[in-house]
Amino acid sequence: MHIRRSLRRSRTGVTLLSLAALLVSGCSAAGTTSSAGSTAVAALVALPRATPSALAPYYGQKLSWRGCGVPGFECATLKAPLDYTDPGAGDVRLAVTRKKATGPGKRIGSLLVNPGGPGGSAVGYLQQYAGIGYPAGVRARYDMVAVDPRGVARSEPVECLDGRAMDTYTQTDTTPDDQREAGELVDAYKEFAEGCGAHSARLLRHVSTVEAARDMDILRAVLGDGKLHYVGASYGTFLGATYAGLFPNRVGRLVLDGAMDPALPARRLNLDQTAGFETAFQSFAKDCVTRSDCPLGGKGTAPARVGENLKAFFRKLDAHPIATGDPDGRKLGEALATTGVIAAMYDESTWEQLREALNSAIKDKDGAGLLALSDSYYERDGDGRYANLMAANAAVNCLDLPAAFSTTDQVEKALPSFEKASPVFGEGLAWASLNCAYWPVRPTGEPHRIEAKGAAPIVVVGTTRDPATPYRWARSLAHQLTSARLLTYEGDGHTAYGRGSSCIDSAIDTYLLHGTPPTDGKRCK
Repeated sequence: MHIRRSLRRSRTGVTLLSLAALLVSGCSAAGTTSSAGSTAVAALVALPRATPSALAPYYGQKLSWRGCGVPGFECATLKAPLDYTDPGAGDVRLAVTRKKATGPGKRIGSLLVNPGGPGGSAVGYLQQYAGIGYPAGVRARYDMVAVDPRGVARSEPVECLDGRAMDTYTQTDTTPDDQREAGELVDAYKEFAEGCGAHSARLLRHVSTVEAARDMDILRAVLGDGKLHYVGASYGTFLGATYAGLFPNRVGRLVLDGAMDPALPARRLNLDQTAGFETAFQSFAKDCVTRSDCPLGGKGTAPARVGENLKAFFRKLDAHPIATGDPDGRKLGEALATTGVIAAMYDESTWEQLREALNSAIKDKDGAGLLALSDSYYERDGDGRYANLMAANAAVNCLDLPAAFSTTDQVEKALPSFEKASPVFGEGLAWASLNCAYWPVRPTGEPHRIEAKGAAPIVVVGTTRDPATPYRWARSLAHQLTSARLLTYEGDGHTAYGRGSSCIDSAIDTYLLHGTPPTDGKRCK
């Protein structure tokens, strides 16, 4: 499926990662309502309660905490087995960070956080946002903790292409007009996959969500917690739900915000998410035409016409990219412009920035604004270096599920359904779903339900107009989990906690601090 990531702003205005969707496909959990076949797939089987003797050294290790250059935070390295089926085959070293409970009030335990991705740095998220931006009451009574999952950021990161090659990759046309362009796209996916295989061969078979969830259980034990308390956003909900499915008796207070559904295959995931981005764009379009600076239509313009105007702009860029002032000479073509627009769909607070960027590009032929949105999405810095987000995203996604498509013919046959789901983004997102077809290792996962029978109450949060994790996914996951409480935010944007709804925040804070989950079906506006 697509990379799940969002531009998320803290109260201090820092742009932060949470999750998203694009260019890399083959995704990791599933996505649709429980009606369409989710009962036909097997349920994730819980692991035995007793810790295998071969894993005892990992569960018994002691962390050596040290300063890590960020005031108030400590860092350590956790060891986990590279291969859980063969613990003697070597270790993987995982970066952990912690900010101790500040008080007042009795300490509850550790609260792990994960911002999603897959590929988002939980360590960076905690140090830059959650550890300072979560409600003071939560930070007072929990040690705030994060671990970068295996293959991500500081935890033996998967590596694929260098910065210059990534520049070429991100500019590859994902709406091919003929067989030659389709071949160029396939070549780009193959080059990316081959790079990952060449640079990260040891780790590439062992970055699944199941393995990352098992790593979290080792961390829980090492921290001295009998139960895992956890807040996961977007892909982080799949990681947290997987933990609950494997270790239901060790579930503490789990919040799964912007929930994913593990029961469907990658193709349906991508299609559902494509529709989610269309829903978000429709909201943007309706808002845009009420603004005097909307470059895609005036007052009274129908959202469909706004979409047609944007598509026409994309077509012009496909034929004639425009200047950006980028020191590396990159111009704004259709691919980067589409990424920039999609990046702004994650949070309505970026809509003004998108209007400004579109105005500059359409009226002044200046693509700098859209390029900046695209670079933020890809985590490319001003020196042309990319974080390993895209590499880790593909590595996890392509291992967790069989590829959405295996040939260009399959993509072409599916184009009508994707374009129906989103006239604006459907074609590009359909072709983006091809990349896992060329992955150098075979997938180890399949679609599955997660029931977590016997787990304590789990709070599943869904936003009705979420672009990246459509609301139906939250309904489906809540239906699968036997102890779930569904909490709904009626609004726009990706995820709900900490985004301005006092109703949502109060319900989650009460659960985290007192263990009292919201009433199942509670809705907030």
